[in-house]
Amino acid sequence: MLAPIFADKRAEVVALCERYGVRRLDLFGSATKDTFDPATSDLDFLVDLGEYGPDVARRYLAIADALEALFGRPVDLLTVRSVRSAYFIAELDASRQLVYVA
Repeated sequence: MLAPIFADKRAEVVALCERYGVRRLDLFGSATKDTFDPATSDLDFLVDLGEYGPDVARRYLAIADALEALFGRPVDLLTVRSVRSAYFIAELDASRQLVYVA
């Protein structure tokens, strides 16, 4: 279950992913559960930016800023390369939902 705030913005998210060269984007956390609070919850995303090159930092910051602007709320954006804890990976896998895949 995706949070209602996300449902009507899916096309815009896909366009942002294409613009910034995202390979895969997943939503996780409260926005995929019934604990999402439209007044206070942030959005948690896991992004795969593909091969790391000289522009990866620019693309990461750009997609993070663009998602915050689109949803009008804070966004936590993790990269697949930054997630190392087996415990956190298990928690993430329990709630993540595919948003975009190239």
